[in-house]
Amino acid sequence: MATEEWWWSDETYRIHGFEPGDVVPTTALMLAHKHPEDLPSTPQVAAYVAATGKPFSSVHRIMDARGQERTLAVVGQGRRDPGTRQVVELVGYFIDVTAGIKDQANRAADTSIRAAAATRAPIEQAKGIIAFALGIDSAEAFERLRSASNDTNVAVRDVARLIVELTSTRSTAADVIAVLTAPRPPEPPA
Repeated sequence: MATEEWWWSDETYRIHGFEPGDVVPTTALMLAHKHPEDLPSTPQVAAYVAATGKPFSSVHRIMDARGQERTLAVVGQGRRDPGTRQVVELVGYFIDVTAGIKDQANRAADTSIRAAAATRAPIEQAKGIIAFALGIDSAEAFERLRSASNDTNVAVRDVARLIVELTSTRSTAADVIAVLTAPRPPEPPA
């Protein structure tokens, strides 16, 4: 800790975008590669470990030497001098979890996109039905749908589904208007 120099394994060099031996790893170099949004938490973790030597872990992002963002899990602890009991070095591991984080984010995005697409179809259909029934354009039809949702405190997708369900019965423009102006949308006819 006194020299602020680090020892890195070959893989740690590569995680940071260097070939082994390209640079001398120091605290300053490490901080220079921290993602700007994650940098503020670093001093607190370092001070805690330097003072206590207790085990720590964190997840943070870095910008490697090639400009690529990586997410790292870090685990370690302080090592004490046997004579003085002062924390003299930090030991631990960097684990590159970037691929796992990206996979998880991609799965979450895919699920969200699928859910949005599933609710979008009835909304588009309802807009068409409203536009036809009232003789208005698509933008005004959506505004009517949105207003009905706000007035009834029922999600747009649910009001839209109700209007689409009306078309499976012998409904009229008056039925569509009733849904759009009701205090609570009525149940579709059986």
